[in-house]
Amino acid sequence: MKNIKAIATASLLLSFIGATAQTPYDAARFSGNELNGTARFVGMGGAMSALGADISVIGSNPAGIGLFRGHDFTASFGFNATKTASDFGGNTMNEKRNRASFDQIGFVYTSKIGNRTKLRYVNFGFNYHKSKNFNRQFASGGMLDGISQTGQMNNMINAWIDDKSTLDKQIGDIYNYGMEGTKLPNPYHPTQSPYPYLGVMGVRSGLVYVSKDDPTQLMYMNGHANGYRSVEEGGISDYDFNVSFNVEDRMYFGATIGVHDVSYRRSSYYTEDVYDKSSTGYYEINNLFSTDGTGFDFKFGAIFRPFEESPFRFGVAVHTPIWYALTDIYSSNMYTYLEDKNTQKVLVDFKESPQYYTDADVLRDYQMVTPWRFNVSMGTVVAGNIALGAEYEFMNYASAKLKYSDGYDMEEQNSYAKDDLKGVHTVRVGAEARILPSLSVRAGYNFSSSVFKESAYKALGASDMRTDTEYFNDFGRNTVTVGLGYRGNRFYADLAYKYDMYKSDFYAFSDDYLTATKVDNKRHQLLMTLGVHF
Repeated sequence: MKNIKAIATASLLLSFIGATAQTPYDAARFSGNELNGTARFVGMGGAMSALGADISVIGSNPAGIGLFRGHDFTASFGFNATKTASDFGGNTMNEKRNRASFDQIGFVYTSKIGNRTKLRYVNFGFNYHKSKNFNRQFASGGMLDGISQTGQMNNMINAWIDDKSTLDKQIGDIYNYGMEGTKLPNPYHPTQSPYPYLGVMGVRSGLVYVSKDDPTQLMYMNGHANGYRSVEEGGISDYDFNVSFNVEDRMYFGATIGVHDVSYRRSSYYTEDVYDKSSTGYYEINNLFSTDGTGFDFKFGAIFRPFEESPFRFGVAVHTPIWYALTDIYSSNMYTYLEDKNTQKVLVDFKESPQYYTDADVLRDYQMVTPWRFNVSMGTVVAGNIALGAEYEFMNYASAKLKYSDGYDMEEQNSYAKDDLKGVHTVRVGAEARILPSLSVRAGYNFSSSVFKESAYKALGASDMRTDTEYFNDFGRNTVTVGLGYRGNRFYADLAYKYDMYKSDFYAFSDDYLTATKVDNKRHQLLMTLGVHF
């Protein structure tokens, strides 16, 4: 992709502190959860909210802890293999990433009140588990047929130009901002310059420029071919504290306080071959993006056994929003080369880097409020040997709220969330059959509908300091699980295998004419749980 005879550098290292707006894609990333927990819970597809008596239900229906009749300690660990396959206009790429994981540890302490009292047990529980796994490696690329990311750079800069008669002066200011020997302020400092940083990078490196034929018009390059690669790491760790009650072995009530720890990292590389009437070349952008923070929520649940002689029971649970305090840190650098088509003369040659305001990365504190979650479930035991569970969950992602660090709403981005996100329906079913007194087999299935509307896209503001234009629109997710369990007098061990699959549309940047990269996402997880019941 870099078949260039001479090399010159336009290196723009962005390292600054300022203000920006997060996007609905950030809100979607940190809302909801994935199927994870004990191997028994996973092996049954997570459909245990009404059945209870597994520590993982502490995070779905807290009343399920009320079904424990003895103390319990459990820990789970596993291995994950994530694979992605992309297809952009017939050009295919495959990536995979393998990681070991520590998935869960927790305990339940039971306090028996009496056999004849209405309140039979008061139980207390704690559980740590990973509710989301962000580890993924991805690559895509192919022919652009004239479409270019520089068009998005152009649109962002154009939003700041009101008077065409001052167009040349505006571009001159952007190009010379903060440079040695000038008194113009730094373009990468939000209180000194309102310009979007991606647009500034494009102007300074010659990818966005004033037309030679019409000085009142901005021009940008045509894209010939592109390539993209990213590595994502991290996850969301949940720490749940529970109290639950058993009333007459017929009604169970529970409450969980959840603390959520977010750690997300993404490094990405984008390159594009570009050309116009008189020049040709390429550019590269490296983006580093991370999010860290904590949040808390409350979960309330109840389980009822309506018929005294029947093991059938049903459950309801409500999860409040998670109130997050988050910090984004990101930085970017661009490397650009352009030469004359005919003479091969170097057209872009930045011999000096710009003067920067600070050596720190972009650091942005903000708040996020995830949607409410509602869960209904039912379960029963057939012939004393077969347990069956099913549940339905709803979460309206469009109601997620992004807020500035002072608590005020990001009104524009919340409006985008309503336009781009929608309610997600999740169905879980599972079964467990005891084939020997101490041995059981399990199977489960999950389906979650898409978070994103078909028209969803990632919008960067006209004064945005973010330079990561890429985004995924994920479709519905299917998960199939199987499991095996051993139960002794005190000790138990469980194994589970989970196969998670979903498709996505990937866009390296926003353009109405850019064809989506079709992506197949697959994750294999092998999980083992060891526990003691006493």
